[in-house]
Amino acid sequence: MDLTLSILISVAMAATPLLLAATGELVTEKSGVLNLGVEGMMLVGAVTAFAVASTTGSYFVGTLAGALGGMAMATLFALLTLGLLANQVATGLALTLAGVGLSALAGKEFVGHPIEGMPRILGVDGLVILSLALVVFTHWLLYKSRAGLVLRAIGENPEAAHAVGYGVRKVRLAAVLYGGACSGLAGAFLSLSYTPMWAENMSAGRGWIALALVVFATWRPARVLLGAYLFGGITIAQLHLQGLGVAIPSQVLAMLPYLATVLVLVLISRDESRIKLNAPASIGKIFYPDR
Repeated sequence: MDLTLSILISVAMAATPLLLAATGELVTEKSGVLNLGVEGMMLVGAVTAFAVASTTGSYFVGTLAGALGGMAMATLFALLTLGLLANQVATGLALTLAGVGLSALAGKEFVGHPIEGMPRILGVDGLVILSLALVVFTHWLLYKSRAGLVLRAIGENPEAAHAVGYGVRKVRLAAVLYGGACSGLAGAFLSLSYTPMWAENMSAGRGWIALALVVFATWRPARVLLGAYLFGGITIAQLHLQGLGVAIPSQVLAMLPYLATVLVLVLISRDESRIKLNAPASIGKIFYPDR
């Protein structure tokens, strides 16, 4: 029983950064905006959270700072894509590169200075619980609230939504900031709880897996939860296989989560009709209201 509980907690810990980042990106994409800068926002959130927490001694303040760090990067993305009408794909990739460099520069003084992990409740910390609560909240927001109906309508047809008087760019800005805050929280979880220290590129591609999870989940919050815990389980499984001395090179075992991501995307892409049915129709398309 103790071993089973330990494994379940380990899976939840591994899944949490993926779940936080993917939930935020799902809302962003539902509004019709494609932000590929999740990895960069996670790294900025991670270094900001670690720097503030280690300086102030407060994990709460550090976590909040991590969310704000992610939102700051998202604000830059929104300024370029919603304000200046820059290409969303190119801007998102640039945001990731900027986040990698900025986090490395800002965190240079904190490398090699571990801190105590975030306090835990029943073996898990508050961000694990928060990630589950965010899935429930996001589902309610998108499918049970008027704001969610407007957001989804904008993601499907921004021109029609604008014609009936909705502020398309304001709603998209709010969705982008929500995604940035969730990515920042994912980064804060990595540096304050999962591995309580700062190291360059510590997100290790989780931002890209989170992007793949949104497609895997066909833009549904409950399926994001399922996908995140599936990939979390694969991550923990490869660690246990290494510990058991399985006669497979450790490099191959470490590749398992990423190989699973590629395999899942290949399988999903075979059902093109299902993707078109669930994907926001205007995703990645620039919108500017006629004056």
